[in-house]
Amino acid sequence: MKTYVTLAFLSCAVLLTDAAQAQIGRRFPSERKVVKDPVTGTMLTFLTSTPAGDSKIYPTHNQWTSDGQWLIFRSGRVEGEAMAVNEKTGDMVQVSEGGYTGMLNVARNAMKLYFMRRPPGKSAPTKDAAAGPPAPTSLQIVEVDLAKLFADSQAGKVKSAKTYQRVCGTTPAAIQAGGDMALDGDEAWAYFRVGKEEAARHLPPETKLEPNFGPRNMGAGPSGIAAMNIKTGAIKHVVSVPFQIGHIQTNPWVPGELVFCWETGGKSPQRTWTVLADGTGLRPLYPESEYEWVTHEAIISKDETAMAIMGHRKIPAAATEVAAGTPVSGANPGQEAAWGPSGTREKPTGLAIVNFRTREVVIAGQTPSGSGLWHVSGSPDGRWAVGDDFARNVYLIDRHTREMLLLSAGHKQTAADHPHPTMSPDGTKIEIQSAMLSDDNKSMNICIIPVPEEWLKRQYK
Repeated sequence: MKTYVTLAFLSCAVLLTDAAQAQIGRRFPSERKVVKDPVTGTMLTFLTSTPAGDSKIYPTHNQWTSDGQWLIFRSGRVEGEAMAVNEKTGDMVQVSEGGYTGMLNVARNAMKLYFMRRPPGKSAPTKDAAAGPPAPTSLQIVEVDLAKLFADSQAGKVKSAKTYQRVCGTTPAAIQAGGDMALDGDEAWAYFRVGKEEAARHLPPETKLEPNFGPRNMGAGPSGIAAMNIKTGAIKHVVSVPFQIGHIQTNPWVPGELVFCWETGGKSPQRTWTVLADGTGLRPLYPESEYEWVTHEAIISKDETAMAIMGHRKIPAAATEVAAGTPVSGANPGQEAAWGPSGTREKPTGLAIVNFRTREVVIAGQTPSGSGLWHVSGSPDGRWAVGDDFARNVYLIDRHTREMLLLSAGHKQTAADHPHPTMSPDGTKIEIQSAMLSDDNKSMNICIIPVPEEWLKRQYK
């Protein structure tokens, strides 16, 4: 009997310890390091520097809290939970409890964080070939009061998770909600993907559905976008399309303006799309040809979206090479002949910026060789554009002079992911993820790259 009591006590102690370690508001010591870029000499600020599975939010979304002091990121420090790091002190705080799924949404106007999660007690659906496809599940949209959380964490007086987390609403299981949630510019609505059955219900019966496109067998429709009012929990359908929707993002400066993509895992027949929150105005954001490989669009200002028009594929020496699918070796993506004739530099390529209002497109810059710019961002004031390439180099472009600077390099092509640069709201710095400090050459950390002081001092007529 004593043995049973002892084991039961130890089991309870372990559970309580695990719960305490997973608690929202838990603090982690600073890992902040300032490192000189070995190639360019730029001073890099690593806000994390240990192999803990860090990665930044995708560049389609905001990274900084509204007070400009914290960056929200994903990490393995607490399994399945979101983290924040203070840019000046390096202090880290756990900012979710109960897990999250999909995209983290940092509000720009309020000290709030939003994300989707499965309701407590509901595990992720598992695929069992014998049992058929997993049953649809509901998802909650959760709001986190970051101001209250940071204050209590600093004071060492963290309360229960319900003090800081509010469930905005729960999606019906039947609509199969999930994916890249995006917070509207007015911070009153959150947009998310819905499943094929729900999307099909809102399409005209005669709609021709698109098949898969490319060697990754992705892109088939239908798909759709729905929205939840984060104040009331009300849900509305926004739009359905006959192809697979990938990234969804919103215009932070124009409420109700969305951009999303046709996702194929590579070149799309028509990558970029825009629509209004009421479902009207659906159109290609940048109408592309079969010769253009458009990817990684990101809204950068009230009127502009940056995107990469890729120039990463070598021009075949003869037409027979295209037909034969001459392979290109290496880790770079998109070299399969099945993607078609796009991605070469026979046509204009580079970091392109399209204007929502005029629909005009300009090429801000392009690398002289190699893959070309791939993931892109820019400053809201229109001064800078930034992009990375397959080699994990980060380039800064002065949009006034068209000068392009290799700002940072040495981030290791073996890294678990790409730098994914995102410009800060004030246009003075860039956040990336990097494996520069990793002994395994894979694990990434959160890093800040400053815009050179001499560039910031530039004056333009």
